[in-house]
Amino acid sequence: MKKLILLFSLIIVAGCIQAQTTPVGMPPYRILTTDSVYVTPANLKHHKTMLVYFAPDCPHCQHLTVELKEKMKQLGDTQIIMITWSANYDIRAIKNFVRDYDLKKYPNIIVGTEGYTSLVMKYFNVQTTPYVAVYNSDKKLIKGYSKSPDIDSLIAVVKSADKKKT
Repeated sequence: MKKLILLFSLIIVAGCIQAQTTPVGMPPYRILTTDSVYVTPANLKHHKTMLVYFAPDCPHCQHLTVELKEKMKQLGDTQIIMITWSANYDIRAIKNFVRDYDLKKYPNIIVGTEGYTSLVMKYFNVQTTPYVAVYNSDKKLIKGYSKSPDIDSLIAVVKSADKKKT
């Protein structure tokens, strides 16, 4: 009987561990941009993608945005998708964020809101912002960061995202 209880316990623990793994694919987001255009993963133009779940009033998100702008040349053609939430797709705060950080001059950055759906937030189980996920050209998750990453480490992950394995 003890062996049977132990076996069931191990199965339950293994199931719980498996259920807590990070998703490997890109979330099926649908965001409204500051240009009043809806964007989905089908709109991606570049091979590598960095998804940043952020809040316009979050100091860590603001700092990460400044760091990304400073290192933009090192990020190459990486598509950066910045997603936040808002009630009823209210994009005023997002428009201010784009204006304040002059993000319109970076064609590889798309900023938008998922509204109140919280699909991306739930997909990654976001607890704090910023949440950053880096994908390779096959749209497979390379690495996720549940808190603001070190910018140099983030750039190294982005650069290695499509390196061929030998």
